[in-house]
Amino acid sequence: MQFSAMETLMVALIVLAVGQWLVHRIHILSQLNMPDPVVGGLLATIIVTALQLGGITLQFNDALKEPAMLFFFGAVGLAADFRLLRRGGWPMLLFAVLVIVLVMLQDLAGVGMAKLMGLSPFYGLLGGSITMTGGHGTGAAWAEVFEHQAGLQGATELAAASATFGLIFGALLGGPLAMFLIRRYHLMVPAHGVEGDPDFDEQETPHPISGASAIRIMMLLSVGVVVGSVAAEHFASVFRLPTFVWVLFVCILLGNAARRLWRVNDATIEVVGNTSLGIFLAITLMSLQLLQLVDLALPMLAMLLVQVVLAVAFITLVTFRMMGRNYDSAVLCAGHCGFAMGATPTAVANIQAVTQHHGPSPLAFIIVPVVGGFIVDIANATVIQTFVTWLS
Repeated sequence: MQFSAMETLMVALIVLAVGQWLVHRIHILSQLNMPDPVVGGLLATIIVTALQLGGITLQFNDALKEPAMLFFFGAVGLAADFRLLRRGGWPMLLFAVLVIVLVMLQDLAGVGMAKLMGLSPFYGLLGGSITMTGGHGTGAAWAEVFEHQAGLQGATELAAASATFGLIFGALLGGPLAMFLIRRYHLMVPAHGVEGDPDFDEQETPHPISGASAIRIMMLLSVGVVVGSVAAEHFASVFRLPTFVWVLFVCILLGNAARRLWRVNDATIEVVGNTSLGIFLAITLMSLQLLQLVDLALPMLAMLLVQVVLAVAFITLVTFRMMGRNYDSAVLCAGHCGFAMGATPTAVANIQAVTQHHGPSPLAFIIVPVVGGFIVDIANATVIQTFVTWLS
C-alpha cells in the first residue's frame, strides 16, 4: 500500500497527536522526558512492522521529510540571536572537542570489536561513527564505498540496520539520561533573560502569535531554505556540507538582520520549528524498517551494544563533568546522546523534551544545533577517512 505525500503528512500528524496524548496520559513517559514524535513514531513503526509480518507493506512518501527538516533547522537559525551565539564561546569549543573525542573512540571501539570477533575492520567502522554519529545518510554513502572497494557483503543493509539501531537508542536514552543527572545532582534551572543580564533586551518581551508574524517567519524560512539549498549545490565541488547546515547559517544571518528591521516573534519561530521537527521525526520513524535489525548477526549486535554503553558512559562521566556539572550540562548531555547515536534532529528533540519539562537552556539550544549540524559532520568525515587510510 503506497501513500501519497499528503496522505503521508496526514498519517504523520496523527502519529504526532497520538504521541502527545500518550506522553500526557502515561506518567512515566513524561517523567523520562520522552519526545512526543519519538513516542508516536516508534508506536507507528511497531504497527507498520506487524502489518509487514502479516503480508501488508506500507510505503510512505518522503517528499515532505527533507523540507520539514530544512524548515526546522531554518527556525533554529532564525532563533539564534548573535548575542546568544557569543554566549557559546568557550563552552561551545569545549563541547566540540568532547564530541570529536567520542567520534574517535567510537571508531576505535568498532575496529577493535570487529578484529576481536574475526570480522573485517571495515565492519567495525560501519558499526562505529559512520552510522552512530553519521546516521543513515553517512552510512549509505560509506557502505557503497566499502562494497566496491573492500568487497563487504551486505554493507548497505548492515549500515541501514546499524543507523536504525542507533537512532532508536539515541532517542530513547537522551531524555532519561538528562533526568537522571538532574535528579542525581539536584540541579536547578539557571535564571535566563532577567534584568541585569547584558544580553537581555527589555523590548523583546513575549508577544502572542499572529497571522502577520507567521507570514513574516514563513517568508524568512522560505528564503533561507532556497538560498541555503542553492549554496549547498553550488559549493558542493569546493566545500561539501549538508544542505541543512547551509540553511542553518543563512537563517542565522537573516534572523539577525530581521531583528534590526522589525520585532521578531520568537514564539512563532518556536511553533513553526517544533511542528516541522515533529513532522520530520514522525515520517522518519514510521518509515523505519525494524525487520532489518533481525538480519543483523550476533557479532554486529554485540558491537552496537558496546557502542551504546561507550556513548552513555562517556557522556555521563566526561561530557557532563567537563561541561560544568550543572543544569545546562545535563541538557547538553541529552543532545550529545541524540547525535552520538542518532542524528542532530533527534538531539534537538531530546533537549526540547528536557527543557519543556524542567526549564529553559538557551546555551544548549545554541551549542547542540551548531556543533551537531556543522562541526560533527566535518570531524566525522575527517576521522572516518583517517581510519580508512590507516586500515587500507
